[in-house]
Amino acid sequence: MSDRITVAKTYKLYIGGKFPRSESGRSYPVTDAKGTFLANAAQGSRKDARDAVSAARKAFAGWSGTTAYNRGQVLYRVAEVLEGRREQFIAEVATSEGVPAKKAQSLVDTAIDRWVWYAGWTDKIAAVLGSSNPVAGPYFSFSTPEPTGVVAVLAPQQSSLLGLISVIAPVIASGNTCVVITSQDRPLPAITLSEVLATSDVPGGVVNIITGRTAEIAPWLASHGDVNALDLTGAPESIRADLERSAAGTVKRVLRNKQNEDFAVTPDMSRLRAYLETKTVWHPMGV
Repeated sequence: MSDRITVAKTYKLYIGGKFPRSESGRSYPVTDAKGTFLANAAQGSRKDARDAVSAARKAFAGWSGTTAYNRGQVLYRVAEVLEGRREQFIAEVATSEGVPAKKAQSLVDTAIDRWVWYAGWTDKIAAVLGSSNPVAGPYFSFSTPEPTGVVAVLAPQQSSLLGLISVIAPVIASGNTCVVITSQDRPLPAITLSEVLATSDVPGGVVNIITGRTAEIAPWLASHGDVNALDLTGAPESIRADLERSAAGTVKRVLRNKQNEDFAVTPDMSRLRAYLETKTVWHPMGV
């Protein structure tokens, strides 16, 4: 019989490319599907959310200004690192969601494929969503999609990795930056994803990941004046209407997808479109 004492992990937040402790100093226990203790996660606060928004805003100019091709290459690199930690993700998804190893393997493989799918769209978005507009007169007009800015993402509560990647990847593939509130009870795959992002080529601040109580942190993001869009996927039904009202006060885009969305279904371009704005330019000819 071993008398060794197991040292429980206490994970931190991921903000601005670094791993700070929560400003509040709080943490909460994370358990598996059967209630067995796994680790402690930082319990993010209002101040942590503000810091994350600041980091996302600071990173936006550089990330949106890089070429679409380079963004794609960065995202492909993330997929490579995800593949390298595949077994860890399978173990975490299995324990977090209480599914058999074979099911967890399928979910992780689909999540990695989903990341690659969005990475492939980075340099094709403008060609598909942009246009050259027919006009009558000595000028021409064309429209191009541009990123909205900082997106607050309330990650799915049940789908700890596939759902998480399905809501993060389209945000950054289209040139936006984001602040993500993880699944409250299943945060471990998100924490591992933050470690993947930190060791890939993603600039600090492009993705910021906060663990904690969604209902506590979400209202501050919904009302924050420097957040441009809000994804309500993981928002509790009891506060969705309040979050929408708060978001309206600063004229945010709001994505209202349901909590029970089936992320195994192959996506369309709707999440990419959700965080883009169309810029139209008119230019004189022959004058």
